[in-house]
Amino acid sequence: MTASEKPQPAGTARLRHGLLGEDLSFLLARANALSLTAANSALAEHGLKARSFSVLALAVHDTRPTQRELAEFLRLDPSQVVALIDDLEKRHLVERRTDPADRRANVLVATDAGRALFARAHESARAAEAGLLSGVTPEDRQRLARILRLLAFPD
Repeated sequence: MTASEKPQPAGTARLRHGLLGEDLSFLLARANALSLTAANSALAEHGLKARSFSVLALAVHDTRPTQRELAEFLRLDPSQVVALIDDLEKRHLVERRTDPADRRANVLVATDAGRALFARAHESARAAEAGLLSGVTPEDRQRLARILRLLAFPD
């Protein structure tokens, strides 16, 4: 059963044909909420949520982001980023290291345990995404990703 074939509560089916069913901001927000719910459910078995998974993903890919860069990129308050990193660090999944380019800043680096957990969690997250997008053609998925990149990174 695809996402579009799943039974909808009568009120939901009726309401989606109203004005909000055509409002792009609402549709983006609802799609985001559904996506986060699916991702958080899939990541729970790994002790992660979408936000901590995002921080771990950036650390795993050796971009060595600073905490400030993480906050800006993820559009989170710096205090939220600190809490996410603290949690991942307590679990020995990431390490803060002094930035060689700016000794006043810390960069985030994944540990071997963090890389291993990320690999497993990434599979779970992709499976959740595939389920959410099961009613969308591969071509439309590519088109959607391209449009979302344009919105997310307008420069």
